[in-house]
Amino acid sequence: MSDTSASGGSDRQPIWSRPERGSRGPAPAHSRDAIVVAAIALADTDGLGAVSMRAVAAALGTGAGSLYRYLSSRDDLLDLMTDRAVRELRPYPQVEGDWLETMVLLGRRQLALFGAHPWLLDVIHRPSGIGPESLAWFDNCIRILEPLRCSVSAKFEAIAMMTGVVSLFARRESAAGAFSFAGLDLAAYPHLVAAFSQPSGPAPRADLVERTLRSLLTGLLLAAPTEAD
Repeated sequence: MSDTSASGGSDRQPIWSRPERGSRGPAPAHSRDAIVVAAIALADTDGLGAVSMRAVAAALGTGAGSLYRYLSSRDDLLDLMTDRAVRELRPYPQVEGDWLETMVLLGRRQLALFGAHPWLLDVIHRPSGIGPESLAWFDNCIRILEPLRCSVSAKFEAIAMMTGVVSLFARRESAAGAFSFAGLDLAAYPHLVAAFSQPSGPAPRADLVERTLRSLLTGLLLAAPTEAD
């Protein structure tokens, strides 16, 4: 059985609602969680491409066929890996004062999570990967945003956009080297030449991640129509 076969269609039953293992076969030698932990360790070390049912089974000292007693496909495994990684965002901070401060803190935690598990950037947006921990994350964000009078749809949009922007920052940080105009002939680009000739000015008090998240969240949520409008 291949890693991408089995019941991997879009209408498959989510892994979260299936039993821990099949009802047939010998007694389980591993738990589903142990399989996921082994897969995450492989992805952290060698990237997502290194994660196959065969490779995970080898890391556990068993055959690939035994893993299909717990999972139907590699897609199931990716879903479980995503949700287990999202669990690391716990414990969620309590709202102590400003909702915006708390959301910025959550955004920074997301950025740290992507830094610890770079492969997560490639799977976090899979619809099938929205499991219990991802739902708890959304629930927590809605809890933080409860005092705001804007619509629920505006709040969900803001949460999704925050994750998207944090993902972009994480990709930038993981990219090798830094972009530079050094060594390029800019004579044909007068606006760039003029921009570089201007003084840089004082450094902002907040870094770009914080400034971006603050601008994004306030722009989307404070300017959004209220539920009563």
